[in-house]
Amino acid sequence: MRMLLAALLLTLPIAAPALQVTDDRGVTVTLPATPQRIVSLLPSLTETVCELGRCDRLVGVDRYSNFPAPVRKLPQVGGGIDPNIEAVVALKPDVVLMATSSRGAQRLEALGLKVIALEPRSSADVQRVMGLLGKIVDAPDAPRIWRNIDAGVAAVAQSLPPAARNLRVYYEVSTGGYAAGNKSFIGEMMLRLGLKNIVADHLGPFPRVNPEYVVRADPHIIMIGARNAMGLEQRPGWAGMRALREQRVCVFTAEESDILVRPGPRMADAARLVARCVTEKGLTPSTAGSKRE
Repeated sequence: MRMLLAALLLTLPIAAPALQVTDDRGVTVTLPATPQRIVSLLPSLTETVCELGRCDRLVGVDRYSNFPAPVRKLPQVGGGIDPNIEAVVALKPDVVLMATSSRGAQRLEALGLKVIALEPRSSADVQRVMGLLGKIVDAPDAPRIWRNIDAGVAAVAQSLPPAARNLRVYYEVSTGGYAAGNKSFIGEMMLRLGLKNIVADHLGPFPRVNPEYVVRADPHIIMIGARNAMGLEQRPGWAGMRALREQRVCVFTAEESDILVRPGPRMADAARLVARCVTEKGLTPSTAGSKRE
């Protein structure tokens, strides 16, 4: 009898232990099992889940999640900051991934949903979030995927000519003059490429800077998305800046901007876009040497 019971016990499935996750709010969330139904309300998190090989577990996304292609067929549940709560609940997710800045977390939790808020801002954050998502979705390849991304950025840095070193760059990430600072994942990537960000460290990762600040810094290159590039010459003092006079402005398409501003699996692609901008502007050693200290 005992042998029979032992044999039966061996055939029973062993339940996976519950997983406890502490998100970027400092909130500890207990997941009783590996989530099979995921709603993602931040494009970088959507892309990371897919890169980890778990795109098939996504059942809904925010309106801005558009990569990779399969997510475009998923139900959209509003914006990441202001999601449609009823639409999210209707999808019956095991977990909702969202930004810490989203206003929907408490309402979703009050309705009984598991919410994990993650908002990577630096390269270290991207690595940490990828590892954490790997645990959440049971994807053991997360460390290897991160190493490949990091190696891709390093390869781009090695490919740039010496003339590109220490060129002063201004990168505007969104309307209203919000720029990428050195403490952001974009700023860190530019530093790895040997570029010099005109935005001072103490201003933070994504500060709002006024037009005069940029004029005083006199960057060699301005990088900006097509959505924000209209009327640069009309900004106070900008028409006289060297970057505009010499047409050293890189205007990225909407698709390219998505790659650049999302801290996730396509960071090496973002580095390639920045490197292409620098090389296509035909910067010479004499141009680089004329930088103002």
